[in-house]
Amino acid sequence: MVRPYAIKGKKRKRKQEKFDREEQEEVEEEESAKRASVEKPIKEAEDKEEEHDEAGADELVGIPVASSDNKPHKTGVIFVLEKASLEVAKVGKSYQLLNSDDHANFLRKNNKNPADYRPDIVHQALLAILDSPVNKAGRLQAVYVRTEKGVLFEVKPHVRIPRTYKRFSGIMLQLLQKLNITAVGKREKLLRVIKNPVTKYFPVNSRKIGFSYSSEKLVKMSQYVDAVGDDVNLVFVVGAMAHGKIKTDYTDDFIAISGYPLSAAMCIARITEALADKWNIL
Repeated sequence: MVRPYAIKGKKRKRKQEKFDREEQEEVEEEESAKRASVEKPIKEAEDKEEEHDEAGADELVGIPVASSDNKPHKTGVIFVLEKASLEVAKVGKSYQLLNSDDHANFLRKNNKNPADYRPDIVHQALLAILDSPVNKAGRLQAVYVRTEKGVLFEVKPHVRIPRTYKRFSGIMLQLLQKLNITAVGKREKLLRVIKNPVTKYFPVNSRKIGFSYSSEKLVKMSQYVDAVGDDVNLVFVVGAMAHGKIKTDYTDDFIAISGYPLSAAMCIARITEALADKWNIL
């Protein structure tokens, strides 16, 4: 009598299913062990991150945060940098922040004057503002920058701008493309593009002062700020372009602080020095 093949096939099938179940259980055990080993360091990292967040250390990607006196003050100072030369264009295969040194040929081909593209002026001006004792004493309320194209963005006082132009250029490129730069592990936007006009961000009781070498009102900066009351917030509007004059309709006064043309950084240095004397900041 011939043995039916169906019986033999069923036994073989059951045996194969048994081996498959055992292999599946082993794989599940290995996966659960791996998951446990991965989840443990992740949980520890999350706990450390929570502790770090509670410490309140805001950091920008690759940029340290400047230490400052966080004591509240009644009045302070705001800087507005007008006509800043910050323009992004596609050069070759990548987008770059245009400047007169690296993109002179590109600018000439597009019928533009390379001398007008000076983002280094904004860089020097921001360093002069944020490195000043006035900022470190906590009296700087805000910094606003408006580009030649009319794009307005805010720079938080506790951000330390990169020292080298190359890194500064990368930060500005990222800001103008993504519209904001957020601190690591935080939701706070340290640099962000905001809506015009800039006047809606000024305090109610503020005096807005513009600067130009061509102004007929030549003053000594220390005497000028001393004459302003202690209950008034000061808003200084400085041009951040290579040449020309700022034209704004929101300034209350338009003055010159030297008989010679000054760079934006030098003008800011004189302003912050006069404010430090007024507020007894050493």
